[in-house]
Amino acid sequence: MAEGEFWISYSDFVKTFTHLEVVHLDAETSRDEPSLHSKHTWQMKLYQGSWRRGVTAGGCRNNQETFHINPQLHLILSEMEEIVVSLNQHSIMEPKVIGFTAYTLPKNSTESINKQFFKKNKSLVNSQYTNSRQVSHRCLLEQGGYLLIPTTFEPGQETNFTLRVYSSKPLKLKLLDTPPTLIKSAIVKAPALEGKGFSQYEAVFLQLADEHKTVNAFELQELLEACLPNDYIKSCASMEVCRQVVLTMDSTGSGRLEFNDFKDLMCSLKYWQAAFKNHTKERTGILKAERLRDALLEIGELIQKHEEFPSNSY
Repeated sequence: MAEGEFWISYSDFVKTFTHLEVVHLDAETSRDEPSLHSKHTWQMKLYQGSWRRGVTAGGCRNNQETFHINPQLHLILSEMEEIVVSLNQHSIMEPKVIGFTAYTLPKNSTESINKQFFKKNKSLVNSQYTNSRQVSHRCLLEQGGYLLIPTTFEPGQETNFTLRVYSSKPLKLKLLDTPPTLIKSAIVKAPALEGKGFSQYEAVFLQLADEHKTVNAFELQELLEACLPNDYIKSCASMEVCRQVVLTMDSTGSGRLEFNDFKDLMCSLKYWQAAFKNHTKERTGILKAERLRDALLEIGELIQKHEEFPSNSY
């Protein structure tokens, strides 16, 4: 028997110890220990990310309205395998309560999953939630794709984290996100029978328009100054905004807008305002950051949640 080695029966072991911690060494670490060179090494993939308030800090699955904004990681297993998932937070002085959840991912999923999925589907794996530096969980999974979601317990808590997945067989891990996409035009066409509703604007428009009954960006700013309802909204119609509006809505390339274009703009502003109000029901006039993506989606803009990307895997 080697020095320092001892044997103990299982019954005595259970009576003597309350916890058993196992250290899983990745290939980089075990390379420094000669006695491990002949051993089978773990395959390991990692993702380094962060939880940011209103963007990627949705809290645990108890928070149904924000859980989906957490980082969503796509894990792919080529065959049935027992894996170890380890979530490490970078906060030392004020550690957060952290953990992770896994779901079976629908086939052919390449973009982030919306909140309706989590309301309808049960989780497959749930780790412990604790304020320790690291949370680990070992589980046996079938071949296929899985959705891993690392979270803080409470929404809105910020810190950086690293998530590692260990396996004895090859695996893949990547971030699920949606590329910026224009689903539909954000410009709403004015109804053909809406003439009376725009008569109040037409007189002002014609006063500022040229002989061809068109306005440029400077004249558009004056027009909005006269037509918008309050000083705060008027202040948003800066010269740069007006230039961008003309650039977007000018279909002739003349750098000018006709009255029909202006009617479409006013209809669009009303539609955007209604979408804004629809997502600010609890606190009128204040749109929470975590709802911005849903509000933009309603008017046709699909944006990314994440700026960070998976680091190199080993």
